[in-house]
Amino acid sequence: MKSAIYPGSFDPVTLGHLDIIRRSAQLADHLIVGVLNNSTKKPLFSVEERVNMLKEVTKDLENVEIMSFQGLLVDFAREQNVQVIIRGLRAVTDFEYELAMSQTNRVANSDIDTIFLNTSLKYAYLSSSIVKEMAMYGGDIRKFVPAQIIDRVYEKYNIIR
Repeated sequence: MKSAIYPGSFDPVTLGHLDIIRRSAQLADHLIVGVLNNSTKKPLFSVEERVNMLKEVTKDLENVEIMSFQGLLVDFAREQNVQVIIRGLRAVTDFEYELAMSQTNRVANSDIDTIFLNTSLKYAYLSSSIVKEMAMYGGDIRKFVPAQIIDRVYEKYNIIR
C-alpha cells in the first residue's frame, strides 16, 4: 500500500488512536493522519493544537504526516492523491456507522477503498469523549492518553495536577 489516510477529530489523541496510527504506519509507505476541522462541533482543542499534539506523539514515525482538513474526506483524499482510508473499529456499533460511511465514500469516489483495523483489545473501550469526561472531573487519564498530552487536557479544564 502506497499512501493512506487515517482521519479523525483526535480531540484529544488517545492511546487507542496512537495504536491505530502505529499499526497503519506499518501498512502504508506514507500515512496521512487527517485532523478534521469540523465547524459544526465545539472541540476542546483547536485544530492547530490537535495537529501539534499529533506531530509530537508521532515524531518517531518517519512515514507519518499530520495534516488538517475540512469538508468531505473523499475530497481531501482526492487532493492528497490517496485511495485508501483507514478506520479503527472498537465495537459492532462502530462497524455499522463506519460501513455506511465507507459505502457512501465509495459511491462519491469509486477510487476510494476503506480498510478497517480492529482496535487493540486493551483500548476497545476508549474514546476521546471518555477522556474528556474523566479529565473534567479530575479523574486520572494517564492510562488513556500519551504522557505528553496529559497536562494539556487538564489545563483545558483549569485543573492543576
